[in-house]
Amino acid sequence: MTEVNVPVTMSDVARVAGVSTATVSRVVNGHYGVSASTMAHVRSAIEQLGYESSLVATSLRRSRTNVLGLVTHSFQSYTAEVLKGVMKALSRSGFDLIIYANSDLYGSYSEGWEQRHLTRLSGTLTDGCIVVTPWGEVRSRTPVVAIDPARGSTAPSVTADNFAGATTAVEHLLGLGHRRIGFIAGRSSLVAAWSREEGYRAALTDAGVPVDPTLIGRGDFNPESAVPLARALLQQADPPTAIFAASDGMALKVLEVARELGVSVPADLSVVGFDNIPESALTEPGLTTVDQSMYQLGYEAARMLKSLVTGEWEGPRQIVLPTSLVVRSSTAPPKSTGQP
Repeated sequence: MTEVNVPVTMSDVARVAGVSTATVSRVVNGHYGVSASTMAHVRSAIEQLGYESSLVATSLRRSRTNVLGLVTHSFQSYTAEVLKGVMKALSRSGFDLIIYANSDLYGSYSEGWEQRHLTRLSGTLTDGCIVVTPWGEVRSRTPVVAIDPARGSTAPSVTADNFAGATTAVEHLLGLGHRRIGFIAGRSSLVAAWSREEGYRAALTDAGVPVDPTLIGRGDFNPESAVPLARALLQQADPPTAIFAASDGMALKVLEVARELGVSVPADLSVVGFDNIPESALTEPGLTTVDQSMYQLGYEAARMLKSLVTGEWEGPRQIVLPTSLVVRSSTAPPKSTGQP
């Protein structure tokens, strides 16, 4: 005989907790008039039975859904680390999270993806949304926070100090003795990509090293976009002795291309990335990179969004988090310096 899973009701919770259904309703909907001890009994019964109230029914009875959204173009290591921070910030907050991702990775559907998703989610399903690396300005009827916003965006945002991080990465390579340093850029419409390129240029200029446009490749943060760019850089008559990629995903592809071409890292080529995704420590050789604390980006974005939804936010609308250089074995002095 097939076992049928019957949904748990408020009456079931009331029976186990030893209270009325009305009392359970007050606890579930956050109403006043329930003692702390009774509330604890009801919550214990809810957890024991696995009771879940209907989000749709709840939203009809009050002005908020108590659901926040996370909108992202695609799920990669960067997004996964951001999500961990978001979930930590929402732990025991009373808010649930719904995740909405683009189904057409880097395809023609991509343009305007963030606005389409926000239109579907805002107001009916969610009280507000976090948008991860939007390609354009984001507008919504409900609060929205952008992680790594587009250039010119006025939306509340959280980002890393990308300029300082990139400057530190290039200064590390310059300190090792490198002078021909290639750069693989990210999507130019994003503040993060623009700031990382500016940091690359500033570090070279400050060191008295001319910026060579033939050493700059234009990617879009899609790891695969780095493959032809890395190959073109490494097959030049006078190839760079180091490459700084604007993301770890692209930097890992540089390592792959170097192996294919018989270029030894770090003996013949030093490589630096940006992000410090988990894979950067697991590759061989380990990838030197800029840590922008993706977990913290997610945590701060969720903290800001919660307070914007409840009307309690009093901090800055743009949060910039510090970065740090993580030195691993993918960088070393160039052979030309005569150093071991």
